[in-house]
Amino acid sequence: MARKEISKAMLKRLPVYLSYLKSLPDSGHTHISATALASALSMGEVQVRKDLATVSSGGRPKVGYLRESLVADLEEFLGYGNSNNAVIIGAGKLGMALMGYSGFAEYGLNIVAAFDTNPALVGQESSGKAILALEQLPKFCQEQNIKIGVITVPAERAQEVCDRLIEAGIAAIWNFAPTHLDVPEDILVQNENMAASLALLSKHLKEHMGKQGK
Repeated sequence: MARKEISKAMLKRLPVYLSYLKSLPDSGHTHISATALASALSMGEVQVRKDLATVSSGGRPKVGYLRESLVADLEEFLGYGNSNNAVIIGAGKLGMALMGYSGFAEYGLNIVAAFDTNPALVGQESSGKAILALEQLPKFCQEQNIKIGVITVPAERAQEVCDRLIEAGIAAIWNFAPTHLDVPEDILVQNENMAASLALLSKHLKEHMGKQGK
């Protein structure tokens, strides 16, 4: 199926569909409809139907989608079959935890090394992957054709690290630092804002407790 331009909002929904479909037991779940998927994920049926139609042409009236085929279509559309090498900048606790997470391979992400300025860390390994000096970043990225950089440094160092990644040829940045990054228009930045996530949880809990108190 030809790849179409999609919104960032839809791009965030598709992995949610995929994760749910993969979590279903094989027995009794050979097919799934947009209605059932929307209900299970508490999403709008119209939106889910449009999303699936963009990704797959396998839907059938009153039958839905063959689950196995829909999973394959979602993975192909999201590019999970491709292997993308990435580097981490910041070999602290978060950086090392990400280096050790084997689940990224399922999504086509391969973290090959980390970079840091701490002499005590440089030259060490974490989860079998080297921790290198930050000065080695440009040469390493060029030789290994690295296009994805993961930032796990403190906020005050994030922009400097971001600039160095871009200079090294990085095209996409996964930012775990709690700060805004200024980048050229052709560079993609995905921010993991933990403060925003906690704010949503706090607001939901406050509303939930308020209803219980009535």
